[in-house]
Amino acid sequence: MRDVNADSQSMPKTHAPGTASVLNRVAVPAGVLAAVAGAFAYVGTVDPNQPGHYPVCPLYRLTGLYCPGCGGLRSAHEFIHGDFLAALQDNAIAVVGYLAFTVVWTVWVVRAARGRPARIELGRVQLWSLGALVLVFTVVRNLPFGGWLHP
Repeated sequence: MRDVNADSQSMPKTHAPGTASVLNRVAVPAGVLAAVAGAFAYVGTVDPNQPGHYPVCPLYRLTGLYCPGCGGLRSAHEFIHGDFLAALQDNAIAVVGYLAFTVVWTVWVVRAARGRPARIELGRVQLWSLGALVLVFTVVRNLPFGGWLHP
């Protein structure tokens, strides 16, 4: 007669049923978070306010106009260091993007852990509105009265 306890002791320990599949489902969101955290850590360490660390925006270099992304690295640097007002001044749209990423990533992880697809479907109205917001932001930051939006 076989000793059931002897067989169970020699078997390797594994995760509880379902745990491995949950880990597999959240692997991609975890990888994306690791990449974003690494990028933020680099920008937090290497100050964009010091010349020579990062390239100058080509649009700004050629025309003197600020694109929607101008000041994004400085904004990220200030955000990481907890100076949220300076981050908003450097690039308000970028700060909104950081917060939106946090919300979208959290929804993605929760849905992935539950085995549901992480779909965020934006309709035409939302996409056009987002584009219009970025366009207005870009135009206003380049007008004389929009100096408070300059990086």
